[in-house]
Amino acid sequence: MKHIFVVNPMSGQRKAVDFIKTELEKYKDKIDCQLYITKGIGDAEKYINDYLKSHNEKVRFYACGGDGTINEAVNGTAPFPHASLAVCPCGSGNDFVKTFGSKEDFPDIGSLINGTEIPIDIMKVNNRYCVNVCNFGFDSYVAKKMNEIRSKPLIGGKNAYTTGVILGLVKAMKNNASVIADGEKMNSGTLLLCTVANGRYVGGKYKCAPKAIVNDGLLEICLVKPVSRITFIRLVNAYAEGQHLEDSRFKKFVRYKRCKKVEIIADDKFNISIDGEIFTFPHTNIEIIPKGLSFVLPEKLLNCDSLM
Repeated sequence: MKHIFVVNPMSGQRKAVDFIKTELEKYKDKIDCQLYITKGIGDAEKYINDYLKSHNEKVRFYACGGDGTINEAVNGTAPFPHASLAVCPCGSGNDFVKTFGSKEDFPDIGSLINGTEIPIDIMKVNNRYCVNVCNFGFDSYVAKKMNEIRSKPLIGGKNAYTTGVILGLVKAMKNNASVIADGEKMNSGTLLLCTVANGRYVGGKYKCAPKAIVNDGLLEICLVKPVSRITFIRLVNAYAEGQHLEDSRFKKFVRYKRCKKVEIIADDKFNISIDGEIFTFPHTNIEIIPKGLSFVLPEKLLNCDSLM
């Protein structure tokens, strides 16, 4: 099997390339491997897609970067049954891998090379694939700001999401959008935020979908109605810890449902975050694609509670 390491040179404070090169020296005589360094936004997806169109042999791609790199790799890999995807998290967020355990469980290249391929679900968001979380309202405003300040000292990096939240408290407490899940209208046309999830985490530390199972064939939708800033500040830590489905304080604000299809109706400037990347869709359809991706897990994570 061919092993191709697709590395975002801007990840991990620009140390990802050196790390992967050093690791591959240990295995270059044991596996058929090569390194590809991306040239910019969208290049990982294009490279993987072009490669798979012209090669029919079994191949495993390793997405070495953050959630944006993973999303590109998913979109390049998913349409091709002879490809699988592993993740070596080198970015600042790396939310998707936290669904399975600690981020630190993944950078061991040897454990990924010897890992097990399992089929997991992915989401189709209009014409894009999404492996972790599609979110909008307050969250998409935060994600947009997060991308804008990610490289800035102090307020960026690991603090970028928290900075975005603070900015969102000023401008994004009430958002106009109607959400329909498996034919059921979830709200009256306004919301604070909504997440449609396959994974469990967003924004570095926020456990938005604490019960998500990545191979159950279902979406996890959690809609939060508009609340006051005081209420938001009082409850945000409990939300971050994933307590919003059990804590009685959230009962009148949160609507939660497992479903297979979600429709979002908004205006033509409505922003939606797909695995942290911002898109503008006035009308969005989201559906689950059961076991749509062959994903590589280190052996010790095969029994984690995010799998059926």
